[in-house]
Amino acid sequence: QVQLVQSGGGSVEAGGSLRISCEFSGSLTTGACMGWFREVQGKEREGVGMIRGDDEPTYATFAEGRFTVSKDNAKSTLYLQMNNLKPEDTGTYYCAADGRYVARSACRAMQAGRAWQWGQGAQVTVST
Repeated sequence: QVQLVQSGGGSVEAGGSLRISCEFSGSLTTGACMGWFREVQGKEREGVGMIRGDDEPTYATFAEGRFTVSKDNAKSTLYLQMNNLKPEDTGTYYCAADGRYVARSACRAMQAGRAWQWGQGAQVTVST
């Protein structure tokens, strides 16, 4: 299993930036899939962006061009950099990991119902 501990998030005005970090530990295969989900405005948990091994990250449409998923293996930390934030981005952001081998297509699908290990969540509030 993978253990995930999040930090970061907070409050910012529209147009601002925030970063969330997720320190990971435990068993991770080469084909492990990691990334970020969020719960906003009463919607079900949705994928934000995922990264698998050395592949380029995959993003949800709303995240492309504004959000960046990156991973520092030396620090065992996953990051979500969020720029040009909008009030509709307000919500709780979760890091997720499946340390087993995950097919590239499955990782890119960003299905919240998959058997992920979850971080504890971080609140992001964007004001007008």
